[in-house]
This record gives sequence, structure tokens and C-alpha cells, in this order.
Amino acid sequence: MTVNSFSQNHDIIHLWPGKVPGEKTEKLPPVIEAGKDNILRYNEVSNPAFEVWLPEKEKANKSAVIICPGGGYGILAWDLEGTEIASWLNRQGFTAFVLQYGVPDKKAGALQDVQRAIRMIRSDASKWNLDPEKIGVMGFSAGGSLSARASTNFNMSSYAAVDKADSLSCRPSFALLIYPAYLDEGPDNTLTPELHLTKDVPPVFLFQTADDPYGNSSIVMTAALRKAGVPVEFHLLPSGGHGYGLRKGNRAAETWTSLAEKWLGSTLILNRQ
Repeated sequence: MTVNSFSQNHDIIHLWPGKVPGEKTEKLPPVIEAGKDNILRYNEVSNPAFEVWLPEKEKANKSAVIICPGGGYGILAWDLEGTEIASWLNRQGFTAFVLQYGVPDKKAGALQDVQRAIRMIRSDASKWNLDPEKIGVMGFSAGGSLSARASTNFNMSSYAAVDKADSLSCRPSFALLIYPAYLDEGPDNTLTPELHLTKDVPPVFLFQTADDPYGNSSIVMTAALRKAGVPVEFHLLPSGGHGYGLRKGNRAAETWTSLAEKWLGSTLILNRQ
């Protein structure tokens, strides 16, 4: 089943008031497909946006995470690696923003979208009762690639300024890369050249399994982060495959959340000092 609709329960904020940079088609609602594998897919996004998920007021910790779903830069696994993650983050007190970055085949545009989202959320931090220095990114598979790109290319503006928000930094405060892909596309499976690692890259959490076909991504990224002097925590489980989100029945899916929760807590405490 394919439908054209937006969420009825959460605010949708579009990133680009005018023409979307590099976009050749007109702005349309996302094309959404409910798959037989119980995954809701966004097959086409021509008007990038983010969906706002707010925690209960008494739980809110003034920190936010921009979630980048995976899908090979071809689709967005919207619930598996987006809204279900947002719900989990809300329970931990985080405000979550699920990013509808451009697909399919808009890898350059995706970086523009996440950089613009970081700046917009930082600009409006008071609106959501957020600390502008506690806004991180989190991605799965291709979304992990995008989160890594955002965390290492923040000194390069990927688009022309649109408004005052674009005068702000697009550096994430922290990054979580869950079974990331495409981080080892350098010669002989070394670090992807696009990823520019310096000591200014924010703290990074990585999680992957040894039987994941993209498992080398986290290994290569961890070594590069360590060499650059960036705080990094990496967990590798023997099995679990790829693309499990946090759904039950998979040991990896049932493991990474508790590790990430502890890391987030310690990272935010350290960043207050």
C-alpha cells in the first residue's frame, strides 16, 4: 500500500522555506509505503523536514537527538529506525527530531538537510526548552553514514545561507552511530575520505555486530577517532546482522539501547563541566 500523508500526531517542520537546494522536482508530500515486512518506508522525499517528538515535561532533560533513519540513501526506514527510536528517546527524557532527509539518491542533499536541521533546532532551542549545546545526531545504517558526515564536516557549509539560523554552528554535540554503513570506502577499506577527523569532532558512540556486512565501518571509524583523540565508545557483538532497530527477538537490538543510554548520560554530564 502506498499513501501520501504526514504524521497526524507530531509537528512537521520543513527545512527549506524556498527552493530545496539542488532539488529538481516540486515540493510534494513524502511517498509512504507500508511494507509486508512491518517496516514503514518513505520512498520519496522532495520537501525535507523533521518530525518533533516531545518527552513528558517532568522527564525532559533539555537535550535533543536528531534521528537519521537508514535505507541506503534510497528510502527511509521511517518507523524501524525513526519513530520507534524517538519514542525510546522520549522515555529517557530526550526531545527527538526524526529527519526526513531527501531520498532517493540525494546523498549530497542529505548532508545539507541534516546541517540545516541542526541549525534550525539550535536557533529555536528555547521553543522546546533545550540547551543549544546539547543537540546530537543519531543514525542507523545509511543514517549512520549521514550522522558521521554531519559530525566530521561541520566546518564546511554545504549550502548557501537561507536565514539567521544559518549563522549558527552545525556541529552536533554528540553522535551515536548504530550499525553504520559506508564509513570504510577509502582505499583498501580504509576510512571514507569525506570524513574529516580532528580533535574537534564530538564524542561518538558506535554499535555493530561481527556478522553485519557493513561491520568494518565501525571498526575503521573507531580506529580513526581514537587516532584523532576523539572520545569514542565502541561495542561489537558476535551476531545480530543488520537493520534490527530496537525490535525484540534480536540480541543486538535488545543490547544497544542500555549501552547507549549509559553513554548518553555520562557524555552529557562530562559536557557540562
